[in-house]
Amino acid sequence: MKMTRLIPMLPVKSMPASIEFYQKLGFSVEERNDEWRWAMLCFGECRLMVDQSINVHPGAPRFSVLYLYPDDISDYHKQVRRNGLVVPDLDVTFYGMTEFRLDDPDGNRLWIGQNTSTGV
Repeated sequence: MKMTRLIPMLPVKSMPASIEFYQKLGFSVEERNDEWRWAMLCFGECRLMVDQSINVHPGAPRFSVLYLYPDDISDYHKQVRRNGLVVPDLDVTFYGMTEFRLDDPDGNRLWIGQNTSTGV
């Protein structure tokens, strides 16, 4: 037996606001159910679910971290800024990744990076 796929599901305060935010990161809506307050977002082969119905503690802070790996961190960083998100400058970490970090509207942490020494 093998695991064939993993799709994170994030609890969110507002599914429409989360969709708007993630669209600025380049995701599009693959499926959406307003009655359930749930959506499946996609960006290439990557999938992410946002679900307002599982937000049991709406005031509680979020502790999730998603690490996204674009194929060209510099171009992606510029694209995200053109899409209207305020993001920090690119930084080279001690572990060799060129990255930037931001929070989504619900406090989920996004780390976005590329190993620019190998392109991975």
